[in-house]
Amino acid sequence: MTAKTNTMPIIGKLHCSSSQTVHVVRKRPHVVNGGGFVVMDSSAQRVVFRVDGCGVRGKKGELILREGDGDALLLMRRKGGMVEALSIYKKWKGYSLDYEGSRKLVFSLTEPNSCLVKNKAIRISTRNSGCDFKINGYFPDKCCSIIDSKGNEVAQVRVMKEVEEFMVNKDLYHVVVEPGMDQAFVFGVIAILDYIYGESTHC
Repeated sequence: MTAKTNTMPIIGKLHCSSSQTVHVVRKRPHVVNGGGFVVMDSSAQRVVFRVDGCGVRGKKGELILREGDGDALLLMRRKGGMVEALSIYKKWKGYSLDYEGSRKLVFSLTEPNSCLVKNKAIRISTRNSGCDFKINGYFPDKCCSIIDSKGNEVAQVRVMKEVEEFMVNKDLYHVVVEPGMDQAFVFGVIAILDYIYGESTHC
């Protein structure tokens, strides 16, 4: 008898797999279609998600995660204003979107915004009690992980070994998502990290 996989449906159960999944991420150039990135399955044949950055949206600090067929799943917005500018942290909020366009807050991400806290980890809190996360490692190197509140790795970002020696700017990398973890949530977090570090979703 196989053990039951614990699922963490932050966006929805449909995005949780009972087995480990490997995804290929390819950045889109700003000059062609406004930046962002696409997420493919391990065969790199099927688009699972895509992210529209501010080059597509036309709004700074706003990102959209879509399903492969184009339906919007998640809206991510960075809080602004004078209070935010003076704060030692910046905050992003992620809202799930339904077919009617209504929004529901599902997570928030806190980014250090001062030299006083520059060594602090980026942290993510969700509406699920006890289901909080942090980022270990350095996203621009494509060598980081999402860690849950128990210290378990739930997703890893890595450069694909077979292309690493040919890649200078790491436009192609892979993401391993552990069983039961919400894949839409993982790529929502990755979209924000991409923006924070001035990559394909930034403008």
